[in-house]
Amino acid sequence: MHKAIISATGLFTPEQSVSNAELVAAYNAWADGWNAANAVAIEAGEVEAKSHSSEAFIEKASGIKSRYVMDKSGILDPERMTPHLAARTNDELSILADMAVRAARDAIASWGKPASEIGAVICAASNMQRPYPAMAIEVQQALGIDGFAFDMNVACSSATFGIKTAADFVASGSVKAVLMVNPEICSAHLNFKDRDSHFIFGDVATAVIIEAEDQAGPGGWDILGTRLQTSFSNNIRNNFGFLNKAALPTDGIEPVGSDGLTDKMFVQQGRKVFKEVVPMVSDMILSHAAELSLDPHGLKRLWLHQANINMNQLIGRKVLGRDPSPEENVIILDDYANTSSAGSIIAFHLHNEGFAPGETGLICSFGAGYSAGTVFVQKRP
Repeated sequence: MHKAIISATGLFTPEQSVSNAELVAAYNAWADGWNAANAVAIEAGEVEAKSHSSEAFIEKASGIKSRYVMDKSGILDPERMTPHLAARTNDELSILADMAVRAARDAIASWGKPASEIGAVICAASNMQRPYPAMAIEVQQALGIDGFAFDMNVACSSATFGIKTAADFVASGSVKAVLMVNPEICSAHLNFKDRDSHFIFGDVATAVIIEAEDQAGPGGWDILGTRLQTSFSNNIRNNFGFLNKAALPTDGIEPVGSDGLTDKMFVQQGRKVFKEVVPMVSDMILSHAAELSLDPHGLKRLWLHQANINMNQLIGRKVLGRDPSPEENVIILDDYANTSSAGSIIAFHLHNEGFAPGETGLICSFGAGYSAGTVFVQKRP
């Protein structure tokens, strides 16, 4: 068996960002237009008027202040309310692969070795832009990597599932190094006409290089242990896919319900998710720490999935046994929003400084499925 370590990480952040104020202005303009168009039905009590959103509501509900996106103009157009991403030909690098390659190149530069030393590529993300060919194989080809590549999707937990899979490949001796990428265009499946969720997501791409310890230089992170868990739930769901393309309306009418466009976008029952996921994840972290003989109160830093500031604070409190400081429980969703699988990796990439060799931290994800993953790491000399 070969010990696997995390040697490098990378990040691609889109150039465009949308503030809460901009998002609220666009949503409220759309809501006013919808209310005017449906005034008769509203007056008759057949439908409810759309309420305004507000910056205060968004920040209190989520902790989010802004988000990076691949296209700002389409999102902020009250007549459109969805990103406008130009289609690329089959001969061009697809948009998700492009994002992943940029993050990968950042990680490879930090790694300091040629991409040719990587033996496998895993694209682990929530929102693949097509069923096949695999995004990972396109990334592999763009970077000139031999070996094999494949896609995997476990929603917001895709990155930790990807790290676990990569570490297992390394441990078995199948490859010496794996590139794991997480390109996420979450804005493309977000319903910007839903007041309760129009603010949640942003776009980004991250990358992680996992390699065998016996070929690694100094630095990086020992992977002390990984654990995965799933439990089926409909409380977070997205029904869009190539099998139900025929169900989409073609006459410009947007029905609401199980047969409408709303059902093909991100939907969640937020209160149920909070109530069920927080104890599930907290118990999983504590159980895994005990299995590894680690004192959870001694963890120097938590890099949790960036879903909701209230969830992260409560999980941090349960794990550390006290209110964690901002340095201990990293929050980046105020700038990036929820970026699905990439969130915990962004936090780890941007805030892993100040560790002495031997000090420990936790990368943890949780989301739709339900799914959850824990990766305990220790700073290497």
